[in-house]
This record gives sequence, structure tokens and C-alpha cells, in this order.
Amino acid sequence: MITRRFTYLGRVRSTAGAAVIGLALLASPALAGESSAATQAVSPAGSTPIAASGHKNVGPISLPDGFRPEGVASGPERTFYAGSLADGRIWTGSLKTGESRQLTAGVPGRSVRGLEWDPRSGLLWAAAQDGTTGIVLAVDTASGAIKHRIEIPGAVFLNDLTVEPNAVWVTDSRVDRLTRIALRDATGARTGQINYIPLKGQWPTTPADRNGANGIETLWDGSLLLNNSTAGGLWRVNYDTGVAQQLTVRRGPGITGGDGLVRKGHTLFVVRGNSQNAVEQLKLHHSRKQGWRATWRKTLTSPQLDVPSTAMYVHHTLWAVNARFGVQNPQTASYHIVPLGKKVKNTVVTSLR
Repeated sequence: MITRRFTYLGRVRSTAGAAVIGLALLASPALAGESSAATQAVSPAGSTPIAASGHKNVGPISLPDGFRPEGVASGPERTFYAGSLADGRIWTGSLKTGESRQLTAGVPGRSVRGLEWDPRSGLLWAAAQDGTTGIVLAVDTASGAIKHRIEIPGAVFLNDLTVEPNAVWVTDSRVDRLTRIALRDATGARTGQINYIPLKGQWPTTPADRNGANGIETLWDGSLLLNNSTAGGLWRVNYDTGVAQQLTVRRGPGITGGDGLVRKGHTLFVVRGNSQNAVEQLKLHHSRKQGWRATWRKTLTSPQLDVPSTAMYVHHTLWAVNARFGVQNPQTASYHIVPLGKKVKNTVVTSLR
């Protein structure tokens, strides 16, 4: 196949938190229709701008009431992007100040989940649904224009994605396959080629109406790393064949019901890896003799977490978005992006020995 081994800016990803220095966040003129959406910079209702840089106490960032976030990603200059399950809006703002604004307008029946920003093209890639139709969007973060809307035949529940130098890889939590959207190495531009790779090997068959493949990351040999929301565990997937092999995870409470994945070097964060209000931190290992494995290090949690779904790693801080699945009135509920780290107020870090 066409994917090859790579090293991509240390593989600190956007969806999962790639703090990539480069393009500046530009003003976004309002455009008409679906490819529009940007408005003047404002703070959402109930939010207080909070400086995240140079302060010992970093606080949560507010999203609009009723927003129902699921995916979150980082961009240039500590910019964040969040996608809405309610209507597919994409919200953007600054982790430095807490100020935020709408990037793309909502579309009736649309839901947006996994997100990742590509610094080469300036495009924000999104796993989404238009009603029952699975789609992948590519949004120009400078203008809010939707550059690509790609329908994925046979998709049921497109959930998360990751961008590598020559492809966007997308999980479908109800279909045991990966979607690969080919990109050009130099520019990140779409080539038009799409491949579908069934998950095989040790990958467990996903029961009807349950979620299987969810979070997705890449490993430094270019292979893919998935979690499984129903079966639990971590799984390395060969990008050529789709053959999956479960990683041995030493120590800790285990990985069950995981959602988003974030990899920074050898450190892996599993959002809701064992708890509704926690992130599991692991260390990845690889050797020729033992292959890929992981060691549990600690559980990150906070009183401010409320069923987080995905996260991003920015400026020595992990930021998890509260999806608040199961909240009584999601249409009016408040939502936040919560920082977890050494310099974060009201964060509890536990470590089992």
C-alpha cells in the first residue's frame, strides 16, 4: 500500500494535542451558506477569559451552553477547535485568553466528532455525520470555509481520526474497518484516493449497536494505535493489512471503555480509559524481541471533569473536553475544556503502585 514509515513533527497530534508552531490564527470574515460561519471574536455565555500562559493556576475554558462537544483539537499559537454533536458547529478560541468564536455554522442533522488540524494545509479535518450519512470534512481554519465534504459509503458511526503525512485515517465505531483518505506529503492536499481497510487478526468483532474502534493515533514506526470501547484494551494495527494485535498493558486498573487517544512521544493518554471522569497515562515501549507494549503510570482526574471524550496536549498541559454524556438537559447544559497538569488548579493526580 501507499503509507510508509514516518516521523511527523515528533507526532504530537492536533486532535490529540499537537502544539504545532506555525500559522497564525487570522480574522475570519463571515461567508454565506455552509462554507461560512465565522463571527467576530467573543466569549461564550458564562465564560471568563483565563490566561493559560505564564500562570500557575490554569482554569477551564467555557464553550457555549448546549454545545454538546465531542472532539477537540489544537492549532497554531495555542488555538483550540471543538466540534458540536448538536448541530455540527465548530468553535475556536485561545487557550491563552479563553476568548472564543464560531468558526463554522451549524447544519441541521449534522454532528461532528473527532478533529485534527494539519499545519501544512491549514485544514481542520473532522469525522462527522449528516443524518445517517457518514462524512469527513476539511475546514479552512483561516476563513471557516468547508473545502471538502467527503461521503463515506457504508459508514455508520464515524468517530475519530488522525492525520499523518500522506493520509487521514478515520475510525467507524460500528463498522470494523478504517477509512484512509490519501494526502500529498508536501502540502497535505487531498489526492482523491480513498481506501477501506477491514480490521482483522486479533481485533474482536463489534456487537450490533455497540462501539468498537474509537480513538486512533499513530506509533513511531508508522503503524496505527486504536482502542476499543466495548472490548477494552489497546490495539496496534498494520496499515497495509488491517491486522490488529493487542498490546500488553502492565500494571494499573486496565483500559476499559476508552474514548480519545493522545500520544506525545512515548507517553500515551487514554481519555476515559477506566473511569467516567479520568484520563489514564501510560508509557509505550517497543523492542524487537517483545514488540509493542505499554506500562500504566497514573490516573489524571479533576473535580471539573464530567465525562470527557477527547483531549489535546498543548504547552505541557493536557486539555480534555467534557462531553457530559447523560446530563439531564444537554440542550441547555454548560460545557468546558478542562486542563490537567502540574500547574492546574483543582486537579487531582493519583498514582497506584
